[in-house]
Amino acid sequence: MNKLIILTGPTAVGKSKLSIELARKVGGEIISADSMQVYKYMDIGTDKIKKENMGGVPHHLIDILEPTQEFNVVLFQKLVKEAMEGIYHRGHIPILVGGTGFYIQAILYDIDFTSTDADMSYRHGLEEIAKVKGGEVLHQRLELVDPESAKAIPAGNVKRVIRALEYYEKTGRKISDHNKEQHEKTSPYDFRYFVLTDHREVLYERIDKRVDKMIEDGLLGECQKLMTMGIEPSMTSMQGLGYREMMGYINGEYDLERAIYLIKRNTRHFAKRQLTWFRREKDVIWVDKSEYNREDAQVLDAILARI
Repeated sequence: MNKLIILTGPTAVGKSKLSIELARKVGGEIISADSMQVYKYMDIGTDKIKKENMGGVPHHLIDILEPTQEFNVVLFQKLVKEAMEGIYHRGHIPILVGGTGFYIQAILYDIDFTSTDADMSYRHGLEEIAKVKGGEVLHQRLELVDPESAKAIPAGNVKRVIRALEYYEKTGRKISDHNKEQHEKTSPYDFRYFVLTDHREVLYERIDKRVDKMIEDGLLGECQKLMTMGIEPSMTSMQGLGYREMMGYINGEYDLERAIYLIKRNTRHFAKRQLTWFRREKDVIWVDKSEYNREDAQVLDAILARI
């Protein structure tokens, strides 16, 4: 059975640096499980690791798509499987690093997405409705056909609401039933699933500092450059945290101070949702950094002891 290590946790908890040390210790290669770092030219807002900070460890699924391209869990799964094949062939261990829980689950339990075919017309129709009438209308529709999913998916998460409606339309089945079945699957890997965490106030302070640094490093300029490249606010790449709020400022919806406030607030909310997701997952090993004096060397030793 092939080995797989997962290192995840909420945004700004400190996964990247630790993952490099871990990869060096176990002979690993890193696969990014981040839905935004796949995009080229989007470095500051995604807090993308620089080449010179990779410590010679190969990183996969970073800087591979144009910001105009669609990215979703089906494509993610395909690309990760291809990357893993190469890693195993080289005799190394894949280390899946990032905070997108659904993407991690798709790999870990090899979730089957074949029942939703490539026809995107229904999805695009729903996206248009969301644009014109707002996401709440779609959420109400989901409540009618799949109340369980509607309860689990917030109305603000339009992407997931659309996916649930699309699944129902194409298969006649509720995505909540499908998810239950998939959740009961066993993993085809010999894996360790680590979730890094810390005290909430420490996490929030790290988030605020990270956002301040992004602004300092030129997030506004990065967004303006993307706009000159013809990237529109409605594109998948522009739904990322930091980008959508900054686009609101560029479009004159509010001032810069408000944009920064929104990025910080929305990132904190996102971190909270990530932790909720990981608490629902089975077979996870929680690693609370506060128990190891927030010393990376001690955290790493604790992880290695479980591997």
